[in-house]
Amino acid sequence: MNETQVTVIGNVATEVSYGETGSGVPMANFRLASTERRYDRERQCWVDGETQWVTVTAWRALAVNLIGSLSKGDPVVVSGRLRVREWAEGEGKRGRVEVDARSVGHDLNRGTSAFRWAAGARGHPPAAVVAAGGESGGSPAGEAVPGWIADALAARKASAAASAAVAAPPDGGADGTDAASEGASGDGGEVSGKGSGGDVQGLLI
Repeated sequence: MNETQVTVIGNVATEVSYGETGSGVPMANFRLASTERRYDRERQCWVDGETQWVTVTAWRALAVNLIGSLSKGDPVVVSGRLRVREWAEGEGKRGRVEVDARSVGHDLNRGTSAFRWAAGARGHPPAAVVAAGGESGGSPAGEAVPGWIADALAARKASAAASAAVAAPPDGGADGTDAASEGASGDGGEVSGKGSGGDVQGLLI
């Protein structure tokens, strides 16, 4: 069966409504206002066009995550399956446009957003990466850290160690070597070395 997939950009027009089906499946919905922007050649400026009203429905994990993520007025991008419902009312018909959402996110063309992993989400970083992030002091213990951040921290540590070696005095640099060794075997906070080129510091994970 063919389905019409659409992506709609607009603003959350109502608070997110949450509930569960009789079998306990989470469900959430909200109204989305999508206003066309067009260029008025006579007035030589951009103006608002017609506003389309769409009911967005989400299920299961997406429904649960919407509750803590969206507020009325937020600019969002919604992707999912398009549905047009019609029903008779008196002598005429009425209709409603719905999107059965597959994904929902903030529109980053209009602002910034901070992502937090949901427990048990698909693609969640392994526990080892989470632990590394907690020890580094950059993220609270137990909070997931994406792999690319862990790689960047490891590269930074290697670069700091290389800089410490270059900064050591040519006649042996015992002071710098001992200081670096003490930092590495200490509490795991910072590595510091003193040489003729000044102090060298690097963050240890």
